[in-house]
Amino acid sequence: MATMSMPKKEAVAEPVAAKAGQHRPTLGRFRLQVDRQTKATFASMDEAETAGKAIKKAHPIVQVSVYDAEQSAQTMLD
Repeated sequence: MATMSMPKKEAVAEPVAAKAGQHRPTLGRFRLQVDRQTKATFASMDEAETAGKAIKKAHPIVQVSVYDAEQSAQTMLD
């Protein structure tokens, strides 16, 4: 029976850099969530509600809410 040996991998001398786009952005206080996924962050509740209402108007079936990270409160938009 013949045995096969796998070629040895060479050691990588330089560290692998992180891929672009794999870091988490700094999240603001008010987070716009569509179907429980954060899509954008805002500094004020009014800005978040305006953006959320525009999404809800264009796509009435999705669940749109604004999460206040400082008070841990979630507001559903109709």
